[in-house]
Amino acid sequence: MSGWWVRTRLEPAAPGARVTRLELFYDLVFVYAFLNVTTVTSEALTPSDLAKGLLVLVLLWFAWITFAALGNFVRADQGFMPLIGFATMAAIVGLAVTVPEAFANRPGGLPGDLIFASCYFVVRALQVVGLGFAATGLSRLRRPLLLQAPPVLISTCLLFVAATLPHRFLSGRAEFAARAGIWLLAIAVEYTASALIRVQDIMIVSVEHWADRYAQIILIAFGESILSVGIGPNLVTGLPVSWPVLLGIALSIAIIAALWWTYFDSLAPAAEEALRRTPGDALGTRSRDAYMYLHLPMIVGIILLSLGLKRVLADLANPGSPSTGDTLAGVERFVLAGGITVYLLALTGFQWRMIGRPDRITPWAIALTVAQIPIARLVPELIALALLTLVTTAQVTVWAIRTRGRRRTFQQRRLDEQRALEAGEIEWRRRHM
Repeated sequence: MSGWWVRTRLEPAAPGARVTRLELFYDLVFVYAFLNVTTVTSEALTPSDLAKGLLVLVLLWFAWITFAALGNFVRADQGFMPLIGFATMAAIVGLAVTVPEAFANRPGGLPGDLIFASCYFVVRALQVVGLGFAATGLSRLRRPLLLQAPPVLISTCLLFVAATLPHRFLSGRAEFAARAGIWLLAIAVEYTASALIRVQDIMIVSVEHWADRYAQIILIAFGESILSVGIGPNLVTGLPVSWPVLLGIALSIAIIAALWWTYFDSLAPAAEEALRRTPGDALGTRSRDAYMYLHLPMIVGIILLSLGLKRVLADLANPGSPSTGDTLAGVERFVLAGGITVYLLALTGFQWRMIGRPDRITPWAIALTVAQIPIARLVPELIALALLTLVTTAQVTVWAIRTRGRRRTFQQRRLDEQRALEAGEIEWRRRHM
């Protein structure tokens, strides 16, 4: 295929390019996918259900990061790239719909596990095709592309094997263990492929686009957690709204807002500035470690928190329960405190990798959050939720007070940059209008 054919249909991205509205539209299907993973996992919230949800989440992550990287190479809203994007959206929705049957096909209807594997293959194959077009004329991208294609084929073949073989020879827990083992092998193949890509082959065309995309997937996860808060009390089913439910919702939103603040207030823009100043091969290393690797446990932590909040609020809304005097169940305790802990640990790693000076407050918040796990067995649900809220809000409050000078300087610099851009726009309008 000639380079002219590709160039007439693709528009390369340029330094300083930002995320397009079309890419934001694509991300809507990931909102649905995350929500479906949370909804299906929270139905029973057993350890096996939790493991299934996390495995599906990791596969969704591979689908998203490759899609985000593709948008960094070429403009997602130009040429035939929207066609690849729309086809990917359809396949992601098909994948999300079959999440309940990803590990075991239900009787009646089409085989959900095979459809899940097929949709995942379509998503990854479309991405490889898009990367193939993007790599035309860029010799440094040919090796990463060659490393991308075989793992996609191997991992999807393993998903097909998991969907077709275990139930023929095994049953019960043995069947689940076999399927989960094959899925883990498929994930290991994907991770190994990413590890084999040389640092100098990780090309970041636009640092702004790269940082924006990963900030947006964090925002999507937080958005899913807010949806889980609303769906958790089963408000859509007509159950009465009570004071415990309203208080639980308020506490849940406070936790989500505090965690949002830890990432978006100054850390995300500061990390983007640090990435912009990073020279040479170090740019690829930082981009891979801080964004491709450390943002996944952030997403996992937020989804785990969503699971816990959804279950707690559903319990509070159930008029048949003795009510708010019940303590948290075992798994609920672990997903609530564990989700916050995983998120904060990944956030600390991200801060260390990008800024180089992790704060001293977050480790204390992590320790206090872990300490909530045994306490949650002894106090009512609302009290346990209030204690977690206290820890997360106290963390951001203390951090804001201790770093107010540095934050004020940084935010003023960002505001000055924004005002300079606005002044340029005003001057352009004055001259041309």
